[in-house]
Amino acid sequence: MNLISKRHSVLPGFGLAFGVSLFWLGLIVLLPFAALVYTAGGMSWADFVGTVTAERVVASIRLSFGAAAAASVVNAVFGFLLAWVLVRYPFPGRRFVDALVDLPFALPTAVAGIALTTLYAPNGWIGRFLEPLGLKVAFTPLGIVVALVFIGLPFVVRTVQPVLEDMEQELEEAATCLGAGRWQIFRRVLFPAVLPALITGATMAFARATGEFGSVIFIAGNIPLVSEIAPLIIISKLDQYDQAGATAVAVVMLAISFLFLFAINALQWWAARRHGAGR
Repeated sequence: MNLISKRHSVLPGFGLAFGVSLFWLGLIVLLPFAALVYTAGGMSWADFVGTVTAERVVASIRLSFGAAAAASVVNAVFGFLLAWVLVRYPFPGRRFVDALVDLPFALPTAVAGIALTTLYAPNGWIGRFLEPLGLKVAFTPLGIVVALVFIGLPFVVRTVQPVLEDMEQELEEAATCLGAGRWQIFRRVLFPAVLPALITGATMAFARATGEFGSVIFIAGNIPLVSEIAPLIIISKLDQYDQAGATAVAVVMLAISFLFLFAINALQWWAARRHGAGR
């Protein structure tokens, strides 16, 4: 028993490790949030409500979270498909494609924004073919979704991929022997096992997308009430030396993000519990 205890006690005792962890979490995460709320608390309630309910602010917040949600759904679908192809199908150049998935992580966001704008602008490489069809991507909310899909895809792929690699294919073979079709195997064997990881990846993609600035600012066009995102509103208020107003908008975004993450974590817990009960 002592041997097992010593083997797992790599770090110092629980009290010291727990204390250091809490201190680091408070210093890096909680303290900035507390400073944000404290700064916003210096405003009167009327000023706070007037700032966050302004038409441009409401439209920008709605666009930021709506585009992030749409991009996370798209990434959940196509990220799962890409992870499935990389794990289950050998093909020439698979390692290159696998490395290419991480490109949005390594590429500076401003470079990504300029590249996407070059592609999807009305005179761009792809945009010039979409424009005659009446489909405009750059300088519209659709362009924002495209940029957020680009930066969020690796989160889903890299979260789902290890789960698919560790999944025992004998379960699928057993289901096939019992007469299950492909759709039944996917719905009752594969998808329940992958769902918690898929929700985690989509959540991380959503969290990254809500505050994304560099890759969006170029392709969005920044048209008030149309394609203006909330981070740009915050930057604009700071440029005007309105720190209190910028903080108020940031606090609202923080509160909405917490609500979204709480709901998604509850869904993830339910999915994991359901999968565990069904095993």
